[in-house]
This record gives sequence, structure tokens and C-alpha cells, in this order.
Amino acid sequence: VQLQASGGGLVQPGGSLRLTCAASGRTFSQYTLSWFRQAPGMEREFVSGLRRSGGGGDSAYADSVKGRFTISRDNAKNTVYLQMNSLKSEDTAVYYCAVTPRRLITSEVRRGDNYDYWGQGTLVTVSS
Repeated sequence: VQLQASGGGLVQPGGSLRLTCAASGRTFSQYTLSWFRQAPGMEREFVSGLRRSGGGGDSAYADSVKGRFTISRDNAKNTVYLQMNSLKSEDTAVYYCAVTPRRLITSEVRRGDNYDYWGQGTLVTVSS
């Protein structure tokens, strides 16, 4: 599986961006999909994840982004999105998409070591 993340850029505080992660190969609809981020000098952290069934009840968010970010998937396009609204300076980071064909429980979705494939990252900079 190859992942291609895009959509990052420079945005002012309060602005919005939509990140896209396009995946190649296999049965994308059966994958658990997530976004992680890593700010300069910081450890990678979980942002949002979507479990295999893809329903709204199967999504998870970090507390820091809950209510501002929305994860979604388009299985027909093998693509996962991260809509980011009301961006803050502390959202500045390189964002990575990650997938695994395994079904994960909610606590497992938040752990990066549960994912088998990673995209190359896209930089989001929130600054005035």
C-alpha cells in the first residue's frame, strides 16, 4: 500500500485546510485510517482515526482537535480526508496519514505502532 498525503500549507489562525491522503492497492474500505502529526521538537501524536466500518460512531479524535477537525473517507476513491477548521498556532506540524488492514479497538486506533503503512507527511503551518 502506498499513501500520498497532500493539502498542507500556510494558513492564518482561525482558518481552514483539508488534508487528503490517497491510497493505492487492495481493499481500502477494510482499512483502519488515521492521521497523526508531529510538531518540531515534539513526539508524534494521534489526531484522528476512522475504524474499518467507517461510520460516524467509529471515529476518534484527540481532545485538542475535537469539534474542530473532521475525518472522513471515500472508499470509491481510496481516499481519507481531514477537514481542519478553526486552526490554531499549536496545530502547526507535519501531518501523516496511516493505515492498517486490522480492525482496531478505540484505544488501539490512537497508537502509531498499530499501523502498517504511512504517508510521507504534509506540512501545516498556522501563523499570521
